[in-house]
Amino acid sequence: MCGITGIFDLRGQRELDRGTLARMNESQHHRGPDEGGTHLEPGLGLGHRRLSIIDLSTGQQPLYNEDKSVCVVFNGEIYNYQELIPELLSLGHVFHTRSDTEVIVHAWESWGEACVQRFRGMFAFALWDRNRQTLFLARDRLAVKPLFYAHLADGLFLFGSELKSLLAHGGLPREIDPLAVEEYFALGYVAEPRTIFCQARKLPPGHTLTLRRGQPPAEPKAYWDLRFSLHQPLALEEACDELNKRLRESVRLRMISEVPLGAFLSGGVDSSAVVALMAGLSPAPVNTCSIAFDDPAFDEAKFARIVADRYQTNHHCEMVASDDFDLVDTLARLYDEPYADSSAIPTYRVCQLARQHVTVALSGDGGDETFGGYRRYRLHMMEERMRSALPLALRRPLFGLLGRVYPKADWAPRVFRAKTTFEGMARTAVEAYFHSVSILRAPMRRQLFTDRFRRQIGGYSAEEVFRSHAQRAATDDPLALIQYLDLKTYLVGDINTKVDRASMAHSLEVREPLMDHELVEWMATLPSALKLRSQEGKFLLKKAMEPSLPYDVLYRPKMGFAVPLARWFRGPLKERIRQAVLGPRLAETGWFDQAYLRQVVDAHQSGTADHSAPLWTVLMFDAFLRNVLDSTTGPAETRANANAVV
Repeated sequence: MCGITGIFDLRGQRELDRGTLARMNESQHHRGPDEGGTHLEPGLGLGHRRLSIIDLSTGQQPLYNEDKSVCVVFNGEIYNYQELIPELLSLGHVFHTRSDTEVIVHAWESWGEACVQRFRGMFAFALWDRNRQTLFLARDRLAVKPLFYAHLADGLFLFGSELKSLLAHGGLPREIDPLAVEEYFALGYVAEPRTIFCQARKLPPGHTLTLRRGQPPAEPKAYWDLRFSLHQPLALEEACDELNKRLRESVRLRMISEVPLGAFLSGGVDSSAVVALMAGLSPAPVNTCSIAFDDPAFDEAKFARIVADRYQTNHHCEMVASDDFDLVDTLARLYDEPYADSSAIPTYRVCQLARQHVTVALSGDGGDETFGGYRRYRLHMMEERMRSALPLALRRPLFGLLGRVYPKADWAPRVFRAKTTFEGMARTAVEAYFHSVSILRAPMRRQLFTDRFRRQIGGYSAEEVFRSHAQRAATDDPLALIQYLDLKTYLVGDINTKVDRASMAHSLEVREPLMDHELVEWMATLPSALKLRSQEGKFLLKKAMEPSLPYDVLYRPKMGFAVPLARWFRGPLKERIRQAVLGPRLAETGWFDQAYLRQVVDAHQSGTADHSAPLWTVLMFDAFLRNVLDSTTGPAETRANANAVV
């Protein structure tokens, strides 16, 4: 796991400043504290920070081919590199290291842009081919590893593993993209390919970007997409056997390491399955790490201990106070742009704990999307059955009216909370799913934003992110459609972002066997009834793991990795949330309706409504303004850049 960065002159071969490149590289020191390297030639600079995992003695980067005409900087792991080396040797290539990085160089020489089709892993890399005057960038299929870039007005192209490396260059305008603000307040993150800054972008998952000197900037090109064919109606026993085989292979590949290795163990199905498989593949006890909470409503530690005892792991568990809210500013600096998943707090802590014992940790991330585990999937499927009974032309006016007039009753028993159901019934499947996952739903965003800001976004809605992906989903299966949407949005923008930044803050590599693209592709061939059956999510995974895990671990209610926001904002964070939400920094932007913000805070703190998620979203936006914008520009310039969007 590493950090990469670079500068490319698209127009010519200007001399680049070595100090600027070094500053960009050093901004990501946390991603690779073991070593740092740069490559500089007229019109090109590449930087790399290394966290040594494989080929500790000779895997330094930037890494070159035999005549140094090809150079690469790489973040991630190519898990099938040992299979590719003999093939590349047979094609006449000479290897000088035992690293997966060198495979990328020679694969490019033999297969060009198609080399990414041969890689099985998590990766983001930039490769320079001097003979072709070409810079080639690529990101893995499920965007486990990040890659940001920007085209500057003077013809320079910047890239890096984190936005902070682009900001460190000094030439990236810090003008906030108003459409990104709309996406953030709807989703809690800025969706690919947008970033919070107008001129910076994220390379989308499964895409490459090829830049040639002297030619206009190219657009990213897709090399992979997931197709839910659902064409393999396997018997349950056969499907369980095949799944177990594929899971073992995925875990085995991710256990290749020359440094201490372990796993996160939350006590949930996904991480427990990974640990069980690791135990069967490892001759030594597996190192496992868990976080315990002092609030029983959020604590899964006892289930983690059950799995740890069963497999006799070297288990490390650390208690985290449920009032562990001092990380707000730290998280804002880590993420570089607004990010509102409060589970970033325990994720940060478990990475901190794991790094005390291991350098590489396997996780269960991706299991909900791959196997159909989210509770919202069950609710969506129930709504879909009701939606299918009435045409949209009838549903939209009838249930739209009911949704508007029915009171929002967060305090009431679930049976009386019909407002969301009515609102969902008035929508198409895609509209309803977007509505269900939104943190601030459309009516709330309309009240939150000022008239000036709404004019600036020109009618744009973050719902467009979902609609554009749905057009490419190529499936009319209701479960497959929302799985596809989550794989393109929530998994990439929320889950992978959270884990990458939290782990890299502690120089910890996290590997996700449940996101192996071959496993994900195979699961997409199976009928949805093997994923969600009789309201049981992850049906196939649970059946496959029944011989390996206790019933109470497999079939207990899902808890999630949450923190008690509602209580915080009525108790220990009561004044802090008021100061942030109603303070001068947000007011000076001119983006937010101050009267409405006061109404939201008052309603939450009086107990008449639970606005904890929207308030956290506003709090983290304020933290972004303070810790990212205010730390890199003067106060006057910060205000000017903020007001540029309205």
